[in-house]
Amino acid sequence: MAHHGQWNRRSVLRGAAAVAGAAATIPLLGKAAGARTGGNDADALFKAGKFEQAGRAYEEILKTDPTDLHAARQRGYVGLLANKFPDAEKYLNMALNLAPDDQETNQLLGDCYIRQDKYSLAAPRWQAGGEQGYAKWFAAIRGEAYQIHGDIGRVEWKQLDPEPLVEASLNGGPPKLLTFYTGASNLSLSASAAKEAGLDPVYKEKTEYEGTEIWVYYGMLDSLKLGGMELRNVPVGWSSTESGADVDTDSAGMIGTWVFYHLLTTFDYAGQSLILRRPTPAAARKLRADAARTGTKPLPIWLARDHDVSSIGSITGSTSSGPRVMGVNFGGRTGTATAGTALEVAKQLGIRTDYDRPLQTGAHSHPTVIYPCYPKEIRLGDAVANDVYCEADKNNGINRPWPYGPGYDETGHFPHCFFKPYNITLDFTTMNLYIARGKAT
Repeated sequence: MAHHGQWNRRSVLRGAAAVAGAAATIPLLGKAAGARTGGNDADALFKAGKFEQAGRAYEEILKTDPTDLHAARQRGYVGLLANKFPDAEKYLNMALNLAPDDQETNQLLGDCYIRQDKYSLAAPRWQAGGEQGYAKWFAAIRGEAYQIHGDIGRVEWKQLDPEPLVEASLNGGPPKLLTFYTGASNLSLSASAAKEAGLDPVYKEKTEYEGTEIWVYYGMLDSLKLGGMELRNVPVGWSSTESGADVDTDSAGMIGTWVFYHLLTTFDYAGQSLILRRPTPAAARKLRADAARTGTKPLPIWLARDHDVSSIGSITGSTSSGPRVMGVNFGGRTGTATAGTALEVAKQLGIRTDYDRPLQTGAHSHPTVIYPCYPKEIRLGDAVANDVYCEADKNNGINRPWPYGPGYDETGHFPHCFFKPYNITLDFTTMNLYIARGKAT
């Protein structure tokens, strides 16, 4: 998660809330510009979440001017959002050749490589991108990371609120309670859990966490067992205070998006379990067949900033946002809100907002003020909630540009509470999300 311009700090800590950004660049309810060859038109399409059209517009720019760094980098980013790695590598390498020291290009290409477990290629890109921690960590990885043993694992949740907890075994040790959150990247552990698992860091650095200096460590876990599934050689981070004590004592650690995108993962909220499957072609075909049989339509997903998952949803007040890019956050400690949005979005959409009951809180390690709000409808595919409690954040707009966010408009986000009646499967091979009411079968 971005923190003062950096991507990785929060991911090895405890995972801050993943919400939208700083300043809208086009009106939420306005029409995106057509896919002409002008850079502004391509950027407007991208910011509006019209990624395929934006990609074609950037290609048109590059046909006219193959030295346009911004167009090459953005076209590569479009490919990366959809895990289209050949496209991403082609255009990001084009951008890299134009500007070898460009930090944004290097970080995007570094992300592209870690998603493919090409850590030796990722390390120099993160070094050039200004992230020495990632660079040292990935350069130290030996052998195949995220080796999958087992075909399916079902892990019952030991707790639902205020954050889900599951049992996992670390390096063959006794079960530990871990939470999970797709607003965080890698697997992270408490200092005491890391010590008990016998972990040694390949790199460490000092950073700031909620106003306190702490140590952050990077290493490798030999074995992570979840139900009937085991992952071996897993990148892991942990953190401690100056004295070596745990920074957070609520659980033994947090499972982030990197683990889940190596698997075919079902977040079975209705059944209060995680279902983890090896992402084979046969498993993916069965998922599609089961969804078709029950009438569950796939929704697109995009992956930004190495861990943030988005899909298509809508929020309705006196007017509707229509289908827009929305963040989808599974797990984490996210309170009782069923959706979150920016205060300016709530105003634009005419959402009933209670300004008399502000809540002073924090997001992204910064103080903010949120207001209770009550949209007429929030929707993700066929999953709908009406007149439920949501939150409007005073200090967030709908677009947080790099390095603080994904650089495209997000109308809001669906957190933990929205998903409680449903089961949701993320397929990162086809970049689709399936959401269905009730327990997973």
